[in-house]
Amino acid sequence: MATSTSRRGGIGDVVKRLLVGRALATNKQEHQLLPKTLALPVFASDQLSSVSYATEQMMLVLIVAGAGALSLMLPLGIGIAVLLAIVVTSYRQTCRAYPQGGGSYIVARENLGTVPGLVAAAAIQTSYVLTVSVSVTAGTIAVTSAAPGLARFRVPMAVGFIALITVANLRGVKESGRLFSVPTYGFVAMVFATLLTGFVKCLSGCPLADTRDLPLEAVAPLSIFLILRAFSSGATALTGVEAIADGVQAFRRPAAKNAAATLAIMGALSIPMFLGITILARMLQVRVNEEIALTKSVLAQIGETIFGDGSIFILLQIFTAGILILAANTSYQDFPRLSSILGRDRFMPSQFRNRGDRLVFSNGILALSVLSALLVWIFNAELTRLIHLYVVGVFVALTLSQAGMVRRWIRRKTQGWRQGALINGVGAAATGLVLAIVTVTKFTHGAWIVIVAMPLVVLLFMSIHRHYESVRVQLRRGLVTAGRIPRNHVVLLVTGGPATAEALGYIRSFRPPDFRAIYVGHGGRNPELEREWADLAPGGPELEVVPSRHGDLLDPVRQYIRSIPREPDDFVTVVVPELVRESLLLYLFRGRRLIRLKSGLLRELNVVVTDVPVVARGEGLAGVVGQALIPQRTVALVFISAVHDATIRAVNYALSLSAAETRVIHFSLDAEESARILEEWSELGFIVPLEIVEAPFRDLTGPMLDEVRNVTARKDTVAAVVIPEFIVAKWRHLLLHNQNALFVKRLFLFEPRVILSSVPYRIEG
Repeated sequence: MATSTSRRGGIGDVVKRLLVGRALATNKQEHQLLPKTLALPVFASDQLSSVSYATEQMMLVLIVAGAGALSLMLPLGIGIAVLLAIVVTSYRQTCRAYPQGGGSYIVARENLGTVPGLVAAAAIQTSYVLTVSVSVTAGTIAVTSAAPGLARFRVPMAVGFIALITVANLRGVKESGRLFSVPTYGFVAMVFATLLTGFVKCLSGCPLADTRDLPLEAVAPLSIFLILRAFSSGATALTGVEAIADGVQAFRRPAAKNAAATLAIMGALSIPMFLGITILARMLQVRVNEEIALTKSVLAQIGETIFGDGSIFILLQIFTAGILILAANTSYQDFPRLSSILGRDRFMPSQFRNRGDRLVFSNGILALSVLSALLVWIFNAELTRLIHLYVVGVFVALTLSQAGMVRRWIRRKTQGWRQGALINGVGAAATGLVLAIVTVTKFTHGAWIVIVAMPLVVLLFMSIHRHYESVRVQLRRGLVTAGRIPRNHVVLLVTGGPATAEALGYIRSFRPPDFRAIYVGHGGRNPELEREWADLAPGGPELEVVPSRHGDLLDPVRQYIRSIPREPDDFVTVVVPELVRESLLLYLFRGRRLIRLKSGLLRELNVVVTDVPVVARGEGLAGVVGQALIPQRTVALVFISAVHDATIRAVNYALSLSAAETRVIHFSLDAEESARILEEWSELGFIVPLEIVEAPFRDLTGPMLDEVRNVTARKDTVAAVVIPEFIVAKWRHLLLHNQNALFVKRLFLFEPRVILSSVPYRIEG
């Protein structure tokens, strides 16, 4: 088994390293697991931070019925605290039952069915996006509470905070945990210090808030509906409870035990903080309305009443802003992780399974950042508008998860199943009731957006899954026989110059039974090119002229290929020589016609496109003598990522080249997957063994370049790289596949003596 650690350098790599840090090898993943002290700020910051605004959201609903309705704060707060305790206890059981993580999605899908599982996934993914938007918006308000003059910059501040959290999370789980532990523990300490100081001062007479005389006239009667709506608003204190259950696999061993313990710690901290803030707000006669909430939160008013506007108050606001902003980190851990699980199950694009340099799911992190920033911009960073969208998805996921656990207990009937089913049953009933209340009371206040969005997201999941299942079936029909080498018809597109000479030498190296040379002419024959071809290939095929009306290459070449008589399984190889410069942008601009030709021909049945680039460096040509010389040695390298009809077909094509040596290589990103691929390969009975080359940093650049350069290090050798390439029928399906073929083409475009053949496999539907 070969190992490679080489990586290419460049300005982009330097900037990336400065922002993200040095890449970590895959075998270092175990060292990134979190102890409880770091897991709490990473996974519980969302739930802990929600206590800073849950009381305020409850009050904003109650004041509609006037100041007298604020007397209901305490009984409602107690009800919410009891609900929080029930859910925490329920999720501790989920952590133990599902140590692999996945939370609501895994529990609901396994026990209730695929559709309920996808509903839970859609709900929780939606809530994770909203968590980031709500958290940074609440943090921005905490900043403007201390500095009101910054209020008009809410949106750019919030987007800036999202960018900072994104970079921090791209640096890795453990590093972000260390970074976020200070504001999390600082916030907890400051809240408890504020509550303790406030209750002590109240022993001799409570200080009163500046807003105590704020007129709060009733604009609606105090009704059951209003009380339930206030309860549902205060229930935002439960947001983030499920995060630990979603990310159990990120905990240090024993993961389930440590996750359950962290959940208990979280509940033991958040319940007294929430109740304390609610009680103290009532005792200090804090009042709030929509206008005041934009600049000074209830917690800020409590702190200012107790400490004044001095340094302690500023410190409270700093830590409050810090945890509110960094509470988004909970989503940055779980959204990418759940996306990777959904990607593994083929309900989200497979790109979400890819780990970045720091062993995090980078694509999920970036997607979350873009969606969250978009929401902040659309809703103008207004917390009250965003919060209405927030809790629906949370309670859908909580309810389905707990209902799934009840079904699991009843089905398995393991020791203690009655007690377990009772705990989860109470949790499911409680969260289901709150879900009904939230749906009814907040529907017209914006919750309808999430309620409508969730089924659409589920439909998207199912559409993606149908495509992947269709691809899987098409790739594993067993229509391609390993080792069966069809006839190869070769068509050389003659353009003149050293690139054509290089291509001709390559073709002569494998002596195809049917070889044709064509020139696409606009306006008739080209005597000069014909003379050059006659000198270059004496005794070779006559240069055929294919007319083109408008100078286009694709249509005339395509028509010519279709006219070649052949068997249905025969290959037609179109060899495209081209002169390239040392600039990718310049190549893309100057080579538009050839690029269109190559991409268009790949959609033709059984047509292989072979690119023969000759690199011009200054006044010279890299590795080329400009004559039609047959390489003394050709090594065919077939790069595969899986074993199916497409890769078997590519290997069959490589064998048709009659190279001095043919090698089939899989670059290992995951040891278990590579072992499975090796086993599948051995069952095919190919005479060519499969080589496994490690890609320890999950970057194919270094390992691929190493393999090719080890071949071309001999001056008499040409590397013929062969890759299977998926050709999808619909453009939108491009987003569902890693564009590895394009990556390989770009990588070897400027490599001397490297010839690349794309063997297309058409995917229908």
